[in-house]
Amino acid sequence: MLIRYEFLKILRKSSTLIIMAVSLLLTTFLFGLPVMQFQTYNEDGAIKGADGIAYEKERYLEVSVPLSEEYITETIFQVQKLFEVKENVGYDGSERFLIGDAYWEEIAPKEKLLNMIAKVYDKPNENSGYQKLADLDAAAGADFYKTMESKIDAILDGPSRALSNEQKKYWRGMARKVDTPLQYGYYEGWEIILSSMELLMFAVLSVCIVIAPVFSGEYQAGTDAVILSGRYGKTKLITAKIIASFLFGGIAFTLHVMIAWGLPLAAFGTDGWNLPVQIANPSIPYPFTFLKAAVFSIGVVFLVLAAMIGLTLLLSSKMKTPYLVLAVLVPILFIPMFLTPTGTTGIYNKILFLLPYRAVMPEIGKYISYQFGGLIMDAFSVRGVLYAVLTGLMIPVARKGFKKHQVM
Repeated sequence: MLIRYEFLKILRKSSTLIIMAVSLLLTTFLFGLPVMQFQTYNEDGAIKGADGIAYEKERYLEVSVPLSEEYITETIFQVQKLFEVKENVGYDGSERFLIGDAYWEEIAPKEKLLNMIAKVYDKPNENSGYQKLADLDAAAGADFYKTMESKIDAILDGPSRALSNEQKKYWRGMARKVDTPLQYGYYEGWEIILSSMELLMFAVLSVCIVIAPVFSGEYQAGTDAVILSGRYGKTKLITAKIIASFLFGGIAFTLHVMIAWGLPLAAFGTDGWNLPVQIANPSIPYPFTFLKAAVFSIGVVFLVLAAMIGLTLLLSSKMKTPYLVLAVLVPILFIPMFLTPTGTTGIYNKILFLLPYRAVMPEIGKYISYQFGGLIMDAFSVRGVLYAVLTGLMIPVARKGFKKHQVM
């Protein structure tokens, strides 16, 4: 009964309804923007909106195939034959590219696939595009998967990463778990979800704003004396407030996630959920499908949310007004937005990748790992453990803070 009362107390505030309405509208706008702005091209110009999405899906039908060595080798030969015809080739002073019918009929329908194949043969931090294929020596076969493995080794051995031998072994072992040959196909909806995960921080902030008065609001209204002198004021009522806060936060955030995932998947379809993430970036070491990557990512976001609710309750129990709570929370949540990693190693970068704003970004292609003696953990694991532990630590402190509050 106390939990229900506290939950309804949060829910029925006019400020709660206004904040949630604004936050849901903002989430709808942010995750609907890629749908509204989507456009693709053919020789006649841009095709926008639903027509563009349908056109793009249709083009993917012919390249939704297993990327066998034979298929990749034949694809490279086809591109090379196009470059052998002078009339097909344009030149801008620095690189050659295909023009006219050769481009629109042969390259454009599968350019994303060709760029992905070419990326395997690029050096680390190089991005040549499909033009790279014109100069490859594939007479003895493409050696696509061997080259993909070699590129990962080159990335790991890069001096700027300063990875230990144990970390390199960890990432190589993970990369070898990727099933080959890769299955290619359409994955636009899932790519948008994974690349936009940090936008959910506005939803996290809205939940924290609503929960900020849970304890400090009682101080501000002068009702703390009545509550703490009551029979269950220092025991069951505090527990009810904490549970109600997490219950509200979980439900409210789930609504945001439903919109954030629902809009891209409704517009672009769920196609690609079972495809490997390596078709978006062949250097990704995680043996994930797009669905698995999305589930792991949103799991971390929920843990970040839980920790932020815990921190909000802790601050609320210690501060006299909700405004002071938000004055501390907003910088914690959003200052990292303006900080840029200088790499994946070093104390600054390691900490930055664990701060809330960065922690909700999947960053599955960056080989971010943490070493604790002989134990190696990737970013997903460290973030999950860190925010679960922080949540567990802050709840009893918040509870004690309100219980020990001195009534003025």
